[in-house]
Amino acid sequence: MAGPIEQFDIGPIVSFGAIGGYEIAFTNSAAYMILAAVLAGGFVLLGTRKRGMVPDRWQSSVELVHDFVSKTLRDNAGEEGMRFFPLVFCLFLFILTANLVGMVPYAFTVTSHIVVTFALAMLVFATVTVYGLWRHGFGFFRLFLPSGVPLALAPIVVPIEIISYVSRPVSHAVRLFAVMLAGHITLKVFAGFVVGLAGLGTVGAVAALLPLLMTVALTALELLMSVIQAYVFTMLTCMYLNDALHPGH
Repeated sequence: MAGPIEQFDIGPIVSFGAIGGYEIAFTNSAAYMILAAVLAGGFVLLGTRKRGMVPDRWQSSVELVHDFVSKTLRDNAGEEGMRFFPLVFCLFLFILTANLVGMVPYAFTVTSHIVVTFALAMLVFATVTVYGLWRHGFGFFRLFLPSGVPLALAPIVVPIEIISYVSRPVSHAVRLFAVMLAGHITLKVFAGFVVGLAGLGTVGAVAALLPLLMTVALTALELLMSVIQAYVFTMLTCMYLNDALHPGH
């Protein structure tokens, strides 16, 4: 039986040769990212194809997700933050879909790889930095000295705020990556216990009931965490966007 780490192996599906000793290939990770994007886009298109006054189930589902994301954005970045709604909505839907796809047996969880979550976090970081500098100019640097802080404390507060700001993409990425990685490893370990004990005969089959129950419970927990982590990533994105809109507050 495959080990708990092998489910995260990235393998080529189609190879396009090598450049500088590095293989250029279309991998299983890329395939599942495209799948997540297609499913998320299909969900929105399916729910908005009729746009009826009396919504059907699909339209109601899309409107529910839309209202949830817009409320999260308004609560954390204000009404002005709605200009970033397309970005936030796409991030939430992509991460949520990728997390849920990863729950399908034998599927690949792209959000369990730090390179994917870090790329998403850097997209948010770059958006906040570029927009903040474009809109406020040097006034954006007020972010590193919050209002109400005495100037005498600036030599202490400013370096701390700069380090905190620069480390945002790391903490933003690691939070999602670590939860998805640890959850899937734990789930695979307990599922392995079930298979291993069930092969030991009657006594083993009886003993496998406990890890089986744990596997079921962990599956439910992972489904919950798939939704929660998509929300947490989105909420932090909204909070960071608020800094681009209102630095120093």
